[in-house]
Amino acid sequence: MDFQDFLQCIPQLEREKLPAAVAHDLMTPPERKDLMKAIDFETVKPRKAAVMMLLYPKQAQTHLVLIQRNSYPGVHSSQIAFPGGKVELEDESHQHTALRETHEEVGIAPHQIQVVRAFTEVYIPPSNFMVYPFMGISHEELFFTPDPEEVAGIIEFPLRHFLDDQIATVKKMDTAYSQSIDVPAFKIFDHYVWGATAMMLSELKETLKKVL
Repeated sequence: MDFQDFLQCIPQLEREKLPAAVAHDLMTPPERKDLMKAIDFETVKPRKAAVMMLLYPKQAQTHLVLIQRNSYPGVHSSQIAFPGGKVELEDESHQHTALRETHEEVGIAPHQIQVVRAFTEVYIPPSNFMVYPFMGISHEELFFTPDPEEVAGIIEFPLRHFLDDQIATVKKMDTAYSQSIDVPAFKIFDHYVWGATAMMLSELKETLKKVL
């Protein structure tokens, strides 16, 4: 999609009602749904994180960016994600966290990003994080500088590819909930995006489909 055409939709995107759980459920395996019924947030007291869903022009076409995390001992090792990370004491808000972490992880400074709006938070049981996603846009083509300690790769893809319903699929995999189960996912080039990132992508996609 032409980026200038996309910009014309921003005012409507700012006002559009979010589909929230309806969109999240499209990318949620039954095993997670069962687990979530037993979660008491007052008891588990989740940690907080924030991520940036960043759209920008590349060769005049609207693009999105994801990162592949480095391999490390942890539940999110090597996974595909949005730029972002945990809330620090000095952060003024969840939005501040998303902007700061995007700068640290992929080298895009806060002044390069116009935050459009917050999206619906997603809980990640294996790491006990509540993640707050934000949609942002940059009006210029971006050149990413990934932090080698955290980011193994950058995945840029055009919005028209993201909006294609053919990228929705199901992949059999092992998760924190169960072994060898069918997990809804987005297939973006050679990457399978599932879990919390897929849930956030689903809400973004369903919202964009209403206004584009």
